Amino acid sequence: MSVLVTKQAPDFSASAVLADGSIVDDFQLSSLKGKKIVIFFYPLDFTFVCPSEILAHHHRVADFKERGVELVGISIDSKFTHNAWRNTAINDGGIGQIDFPLVADVDHSIMESYGVVHPDSLALRGSFLIDEEFTVRHQVVNDLPLGRNVDEMLRMVDALEFHTQNGEVCPAGWNKGDDGMKDTPEGVAEYLSKNADNL
Repeated sequence: MSVLVTKQAPDFSASAVLADGSIVDDFQLSSLKGKKIVIFFYPLDFTFVCPSEILAHHHRVADFKERGVELVGISIDSKFTHNAWRNTAINDGGIGQIDFPLVADVDHSIMESYGVVHPDSLALRGSFLIDEEFTVRHQVVNDLPLGRNVDEMLRMVDALEFHTQNGEVCPAGWNKGDDGMKDTPEGVAEYLSKNADNL
């Protein structure tokens, strides 16, 4: 598997169903450059863990937007299957009208470029946080049975914003509003003297 953190995000152009339900053949990731982007891969439409993850992202779209983040979901399904899944009621195993694009990685080139190919030629549950300069700043990859925690990605977005704004680093378990740490020996000593017992 590739570790893409600190590297430029692999760009792509592919078919997608957009948040408004329109279908395009040329959705390009780099069209979002200048904003933070979270892309997440999932194995297949109309499966089991996947709709729970899609809906978990959908329910947090406003939280991502508030932080200036664009969400993009990706699987190997076609634009037609994505469209059918969006037009199937949640009670019937669909996802309904979600508020972010679903990209069709039919030729598997996107999941290959991100290094998230499962041995069964599906995408692993990979999530990537890309900054405004199109640099990957965080990635996490789960095996197929293990649903991801979308709130953890929001925490990473907050941590990146905190570091970007004031230069301090984010210690273990940091959440928005917590103390940061100066990346000096004195900064470490000061932080641990106050927080070591709570780590």
